[in-house]
Order: sequence, then structure tokens, then C-alpha cells
Amino acid sequence: MSSKPIAHPTLDQLATGRLAASASLTYRPYWWEAAAPRETPPSALPQQTDVVVVGSGFTGLSAALTLLRAGRSVVVLDRDAPGFGASTRNGGQIGSGNQKFRVKRLIELRGRAKAEEMLREGVAMLDYIEGLISTEKIDCYFRRCGRFRGAIRPEHYDAIARDMEDLRNVAGVESFMVPRSEQHHEINTDLFHGGSVLPADASLHPGLYHQGLLHRVEDASGVVQGHSAAIAVDATKDGFTVNTLSGQINCRNVIIATNGYTDGLLPHLTRRIVPVGSGQIATEEIPEQLFSQLMPGGRVYGNTNRVFYYFRAAPAERRILWGGRVSHLAPSDSVAAYRHLARDVLSVFPVLKDIRVSHGWDGLIGYTYDEVPHLGRTRNGVHYALGYCGTGVSRATYFGHKIALQLLGDTEGRTAFDDLVFPSFPAHPIAKRAVPVVETWYRVRDCLSK
Repeated sequence: MSSKPIAHPTLDQLATGRLAASASLTYRPYWWEAAAPRETPPSALPQQTDVVVVGSGFTGLSAALTLLRAGRSVVVLDRDAPGFGASTRNGGQIGSGNQKFRVKRLIELRGRAKAEEMLREGVAMLDYIEGLISTEKIDCYFRRCGRFRGAIRPEHYDAIARDMEDLRNVAGVESFMVPRSEQHHEINTDLFHGGSVLPADASLHPGLYHQGLLHRVEDASGVVQGHSAAIAVDATKDGFTVNTLSGQINCRNVIIATNGYTDGLLPHLTRRIVPVGSGQIATEEIPEQLFSQLMPGGRVYGNTNRVFYYFRAAPAERRILWGGRVSHLAPSDSVAAYRHLARDVLSVFPVLKDIRVSHGWDGLIGYTYDEVPHLGRTRNGVHYALGYCGTGVSRATYFGHKIALQLLGDTEGRTAFDDLVFPSFPAHPIAKRAVPVVETWYRVRDCLSK
């Protein structure tokens, strides 16, 4: 007897919970339709290599490519299939460093000189990823589309305007403001009270980008091994021994590039990263006449809530991809886990209530205590780059390149982040469990402030 066909729910059905018994989603990233992670059984690892990279996301592959181009042999390890983690689960939005602080606050925390250095390097991150994609000829829909950030409340508009002026004065980043009376030229909604545009921000297809990096690493004779978790890293007189589920490797150097998937391999790093869940949904294709009216600016989009959401059109398709924090009230392979995202979509675009949702998925972001990414070397000589706090496409690519240069002793590896103290989380286990509570409190504050 054949089972009943699965019906994708409409946004309205998903948002309200009025679902048919057969309603379900495809619980995997939309990006995998074009570039699914490669599922191959682990093979025998080489006994010796110059560098072992733990983590096969953007950081790890970028580092590996830089090392291979410099003549080093590299083995990249991952506990899952290569690309299974956040590098193929994100929204594909790329900013100029995307600092988590307003410019004024960053200056208060770091001083003007350091703030300017960090912000200008953020611009360099965006330029670097564009150059890498061009040089390596990676076909991943990279586009300088610009970013619109909508003000949820009128006072947010004024705050953004001041911050954009500070960003221009301190780091030379160009932007412009869009008042509410003109925002329909950017986005067809009445929810926002105007917003800002960063015209140099970009987008890409993260699945195809990851796949392209992976192919370039392997074309350069790098080894990328999935389902081979590193379970111990031990220092030796000649470097390190890395024990994995697929065998043991001796190497001169190790790079940890695990971000939100950082486990207990090195307690020094474990105490400094808290994984935070992020969820996304993708709609089915939207009729052309309706789709063309929604986002005439053709940009990537976000808002000013404490618990913010972000969205964009899919590359070369009339779909909307919508992301935000993950639900802590339902498992990720259930329709209920994505209800809050559907509500957010309809708050911006109520006209989409009858459009169906095809995909729902989640991933892990690596958060640091100071909300700044970090790279460097532990006391026993293990290099690392991680902690992108939800803005990792350009940061991870750039930091992977830079930590590889630092390993090589190349002075071009210097960054504005090298001398920053990497603080651990006070009471780290409690901090991990507190994430749902803090996010719920932020949601309540967002609702009360409307």
C-alpha cells in the first residue's frame, strides 16, 4: 500500500499551525539541491602530511588552498560529510566584515584606532572573497547586490543613519539611507520605517561556493576526508599526532577550523565557543508577476530586531530564502520548528500567505564571548580560526587564508585581530544552556517594543 503524498504547507498554514496531516517539508538545505555534500566512505589516510586541518568548511578549505599553493601537503578532516555544517547551511549573504557592534560602540570597546583597523579589514574580507572566486573561477552566483536593512521602529532609522555616517567617516564604507516614503523602490512592504543600503555587500550560492573550494583543494592534491573525526591531537618533538576514527596522521602543524561545530577536541577552544542554532526556510517558486513586486532592489535584506531575520531571493529562481534563529520548542525535522520563520515572512509580505514552503533546515553558528572572531595559536602550537558570530562567509574565507599565512611565517598573514584577547565564557556549560532563555527574552523585548 502506498503512503499518502507529502504536501508542502503554505506560509499561512505553517505560521498558524493549521496543517494537514500529510504536511511536511524537505528537511535539508535548499542549497543541497544544486550541490549536496559528497557522501563517500572514509578511505585510508596518509600516515604523514605537512598540515592537518580539522573542519572542512570555508575556513578549512580556504586555509588548505593557501597552504597547497605554497607547496605544503594538506589533509582536511571532518566528522561528517565535507560541507555538512554551516558553510552549506547559511544564507549566502556577504558583508564587509559585519561587525556585531555599531561603530560608536566598537570605538568605546576597542578605541578609535583599533576600531578603524578592524572595520577597514572587514572591507578587505569582502574584497578578498570576490578576488578568490574570480581567480579560482568558482561559479557560485557571486554578485555585489547590496544590502537593505529595514528599521523596525522610527527611532531605529535615525540610529542606523548615525551609524552609517560613522562607518563612512571611520572606515570609508559607502551607504545611503532610504526613507519610508521611498522604501518601496527597495522592498514592497509597509512594515519597515525606512532603512539603510550598503551597496557593496554581496551574495552567493554557499553550496556551489563550498563545492568549488573543495574541487580546487583536491585539484591541488589536497586530501579532504569526511566521516573521519579527529579525536585527539598530541604534541610530539616533530609536530603533532592526530588520531582520527580513520587512523593516525603525523604532521608538522594543525589548524582547527570548526566554528559552531567545535567539540571537546581542544578544551582551550571549547571554552571559548558557544554553538547557537540558526534556521531557514525556502519557498516554492512564486509566480513571476507577484515575485517581481516583492524585492525590486534585488538585494539581500535584514532588519533591526534584537532577534533579527534575514532574507533574499534564490539565485536564478523565484524563491525566497528566509533565515533567523532556530526554534528551541520543536525538533528540526518537524514542521513546528519553522513556524516562527513563516510568521516573520508574513509580517513583511502578507501577500505570500498562499505560497508553499518547500525546505526547512538548521545549522550551528559559533559565538564568542566578545562577539568578535578570533585566530591565532594555542600554547602548544595548534593554530585556529573560528568564532564568526553568524557572519562567516567572508570572515571564514579570509581568516582561513590568513591563518595559513601565519602558519607559513608569511608577514602578509597579519590581521587587526591578532592582538585581541580571546576570552572564555564564564561558566561555559551554563552559557550553552542559557542561549534559548536569552533568545526568548530578546523576542519578548522585540514584541513589547513594537
